[in-house]
Amino acid sequence: MQFNIHELKAKAGKPITLTLKHVGKASVKDMGHNIVIIKPGTNFNDFANRAAKDAADDYIPKNDPSIVAHTKLLGGGEQDTITFTINEKGTYEYLCTFPAHSATMRGKLIVE
Repeated sequence: MQFNIHELKAKAGKPITLTLKHVGKASVKDMGHNIVIIKPGTNFNDFANRAAKDAADDYIPKNDPSIVAHTKLLGGGEQDTITFTINEKGTYEYLCTFPAHSATMRGKLIVE
């Protein structure tokens, strides 16, 4: 249970398009996956723990200023594509916020 890419690179100020494909077969309720990109300086573990408690909002804390972008929560065989722009250079972490997934489903987006 992990993302197949653990490091992404992008250019500041240019659109970034990501597609997340859930290649498993389990339902969204049993084994949902998403990708959430968080701002540099965000405490990863605190954010992951907070998000994992927010089942009512598909494990995406509403109006959280730490979130840069996110996909929807996906079940097996589903996919979601998002496009967003990051203007500030830095290293942004990404994770799956489904409970207990962030331990292995995480990576870095390096914006140059």
